[in-house]
Amino acid sequence: MGIPCDNPAMSRPLATRSVILVLTLSALVLACDPAAVSPSPTASPSTAAGASPSAGSASPGASQDAAATFDEIEGQVTKLRELQATKKVDREVIDEATLKKMLAEEQAKQTPPEVVAANERLYKALGLLPADADLDALTLEMLGAGVAGFYDDEKGKMFVVSRSGGVGAAEQVTYAHEYTHALQDQNFTVFKDQKDVKDQSDWFLARQAIFEGDATVVMSYWALANLTPAELAEYAAAGNDPATQALLAKLPPIMTETLTYPYTTGAFYVQSAQLAGGWSAVDDFYARMPESTEQILHPEKYAAKEGPVDVGLPADIATRLGSGWTVSLTDSFGELQDGIWLRVSGVPKADADAAAAGWGGDRLAVIEGPGGAWAVAIKTAWDTTADATEFEAAATTALGKAQGIAQVLPGEGGKIRWVLVASDAATMSSVAGVLGLAG
Repeated sequence: MGIPCDNPAMSRPLATRSVILVLTLSALVLACDPAAVSPSPTASPSTAAGASPSAGSASPGASQDAAATFDEIEGQVTKLRELQATKKVDREVIDEATLKKMLAEEQAKQTPPEVVAANERLYKALGLLPADADLDALTLEMLGAGVAGFYDDEKGKMFVVSRSGGVGAAEQVTYAHEYTHALQDQNFTVFKDQKDVKDQSDWFLARQAIFEGDATVVMSYWALANLTPAELAEYAAAGNDPATQALLAKLPPIMTETLTYPYTTGAFYVQSAQLAGGWSAVDDFYARMPESTEQILHPEKYAAKEGPVDVGLPADIATRLGSGWTVSLTDSFGELQDGIWLRVSGVPKADADAAAAGWGGDRLAVIEGPGGAWAVAIKTAWDTTADATEFEAAATTALGKAQGIAQVLPGEGGKIRWVLVASDAATMSSVAGVLGLAG
């Protein structure tokens, strides 16, 4: 399951490609003092907005101007972030049509159709997507409208999207963000460590909060120190593009909130560490990355090294159910997505946050059977029996929006609760039976 875009499920297509959104106006909202970062803000980069057309149509002089601008930003970011570059990074300015083509190719490459279908089943079962929604199409539409650039760590190359045909404030801020990812890649193993991890979405979202939060703080500090008030206003206007805002308004919260969380919650998390201990405190995260969104939402749990409980599912669920059954997806869900699910499914926000806060660990499976039968099983572990009871009450309310037969059932030891959703009563009974539950 899994992107920076999605819910983690949809982050999977760009799991190792870090994405920054024009819609994230962190440069304007982070509670920071630019003077604490840059005692004497430098002049704005020499290339003004619109100085360089997009790739493929730029004149030699304009391309050289854009290169000079990017070179200048690289030097400023390197000094600001206090990390040394070990090699030159390739870069390319692309237009929106090229971006959409690249996203479609990356989606097809990294997320097979059956994995997308399984994630779609999961979110529809929990009532997080409308019954007629196409998750793959929604993801591509969301990314095509919102992505401002990305760093491809496999190629060691940065791509900046120019929707205006030039290199203006939005493209410059994006470049500061993406170059931070290049510095992360050259100084730490953060991207290498998550290669080929496909079934730990909550773990991935926790890590994403660090590397995206780091890059967002850097780009914010850079923008405040290097852009003029007019350029900051230009950047804000790009983020408030009506078409992009309209798209975000129509998308399900499970997609938009998991998409923006690394750039908002993650940025505040990283900035708190940076203001308290300097960039060395941020560097320390890369030596011990958070293991769950719980540790991001509750920093004291990261400090206490309170990791997630190991929650296992039977490896032979499909075999126990009989011929024609398969497990199409296993993954983690986590506190962040629990809170979103409960809230958008009718639980008041304060109650949803409180119910999710006792999370200790989880594991889920999407199960497909003959004749269109299906089920979703989520095993959750809680810090205390009171936390488990609180979650059970909230989840029971939330399951009122489920698309199928749904139940919350107790597991062993008092701290375990199972969330089951199935296509029909017979499937519910069968799945509960093989899991040893009294459904």
